[in-house]
Amino acid sequence: MRIRAVIAEPEWRLRIFAEDGRTGMFDVRSYLDLSDFKPLKEVSEFLRVRTGGYYVEWACGADLSADTLESRMEWITRAGVIHGSYSFMSSF
Repeated sequence: MRIRAVIAEPEWRLRIFAEDGRTGMFDVRSYLDLSDFKPLKEVSEFLRVRTGGYYVEWACGADLSADTLESRMEWITRAGVIHGSYSFMSSF
């Protein structure tokens, strides 16, 4: 999977836009106690996410590969079809 864009969402989730048109959500919370990811507990640091095409990374040095994201992502759309629903009921 090649990542076209990434957006930090409430509750430490990432909205991933793949170049093939799929969109999905990835929950980062299970990583936050790992040493490289601890700085992401600060919302301001979490919001500084960017994509390198085959990974996402933060200024603190934490990163996740496209393979990891794809294998654990909740897909919202595939080729324009909505799979389930996702609600943003809370905020940071």
